[in-house]
Amino acid sequence: MNHSQLHAIDLAIIGAYLIAMIVIGLVVVKKIKNTDDYYLGGRSFGPLVLMATVCATIIGGSGLMGRAGVAYSSGFKAIITAVPYLLGMLIFSGFAGRISAVGTSFNITSIPDLFERRFGKATKVTLGALIAFTMMGTVAAQVTATATIINMLGGEIGVSYEMGALIACAVFIIYTATSGLFGVIYTDVFQFVMLILFVYILIPGASLVKLGGPAAFFRNLAPELATPYVDGTIIGDIITYFAFTLAGAEMWQRAFAAKSQKAAKNGLFLGTVAYGLTIPLVWFMGVVAHQLIGAEKIAMYGTTDAVVPALAIEILPVGLTGLALAGILSVIMSTADSYLIVSVQSCVHDVYKTFDPDMSEKKELILTRVFAVIMPLGALAIALYMKNAYQILMFAWSFYAAAAGLPAFAALYWKKATTVGILSGMIAGFTVCIGWKLAGLPFGLGATVPGAIACATALVIVSLATYKKSPSPFLDPYTAKT
Repeated sequence: MNHSQLHAIDLAIIGAYLIAMIVIGLVVVKKIKNTDDYYLGGRSFGPLVLMATVCATIIGGSGLMGRAGVAYSSGFKAIITAVPYLLGMLIFSGFAGRISAVGTSFNITSIPDLFERRFGKATKVTLGALIAFTMMGTVAAQVTATATIINMLGGEIGVSYEMGALIACAVFIIYTATSGLFGVIYTDVFQFVMLILFVYILIPGASLVKLGGPAAFFRNLAPELATPYVDGTIIGDIITYFAFTLAGAEMWQRAFAAKSQKAAKNGLFLGTVAYGLTIPLVWFMGVVAHQLIGAEKIAMYGTTDAVVPALAIEILPVGLTGLALAGILSVIMSTADSYLIVSVQSCVHDVYKTFDPDMSEKKELILTRVFAVIMPLGALAIALYMKNAYQILMFAWSFYAAAAGLPAFAALYWKKATTVGILSGMIAGFTVCIGWKLAGLPFGLGATVPGAIACATALVIVSLATYKKSPSPFLDPYTAKT
């Protein structure tokens, strides 16, 4: 099968999937009674549900299509840069229980909420704005991936990349704006099943059958695609992923949404392990495309992000192609909705409400839905300007990882962290990261590395210098009165 032969049955399956996501969102909206329901799903989720949403959220369009594109063009880099995120998430799952405990003990719903309780409103607004920017960039990466697929499916009938991006935004807006985290979590569970069955099992399995087995794959494997290597850019990506996990607002949100400390810890751990199992499979799908698809076909789609859907179209029969493409869309949407809801919470709850503390619950719910429309439109603009999912992701994450990773960890654990120290660290990390990028990445080193070093240095030195005169309250959930 090729691009021009995509069957109506496959298109019908994909259309039915998109409609199902919208329907779930419209049904679940009945559960939304207040902002706690919208942001955290009423803190009601158990470990298995959390496992599904964590894994589905981690992978995303950039984690699947973007990283497979990296494997196709750069081989082992796809694995080298994925492992630090895996290790970071394993560490994060270790303190997810404490995050859950802090949330329930002090009625905290986000990282900026924690910053406000410890360090004041200035830190809350600063971090909230930074999260909103980062999350919008991450949503843009998912819009790019979705637009690529829609363009592949509808190119022959005049559906452009730009139209695909607009359609993607419309779907994200409808079910996320209406149902909040309840809708996000429930669609994530469905999307997780689709992802595992029709992407990570079906496509690699069919690829091996098409090739004639594992022996044929390894016999034809180009050595440069399987050879480990490290350069300055990769080091930057590694530090970005690792630091980002410490302050990943979407994962903090899941820890806050857990029904117990144990559920938070186990759910985050199981979801991370499930993600770890997908890393070699993404690399495999990227490199096997060299053996099954000619370079001219990949070039036809305009980006290496198209490798996995192109592989599905090339090797799968009618019906299974539609299910695989729906599975690919599911992982993209599961990430887009997660980051969108966090960006909305940051804009409305963490920034806007700080300046309007007496805002009613009804008004806040209305504003969440307004911003759930505004933020995807911003993501759309980014996606139309930068059409590579992996590049968009690393651009957005580098600033956040440099400026927020260590301060978030310090807010949770370090008693001597102060307001001035936190602000100094965030400003230093962000400024150095921007400066390093503007300088053209000296020595070929990713901007997150010097940014994170500057953040840590300023945070520690300034906090120690100001701790005795201006200590900040430390929130210990295990000694708090409940």
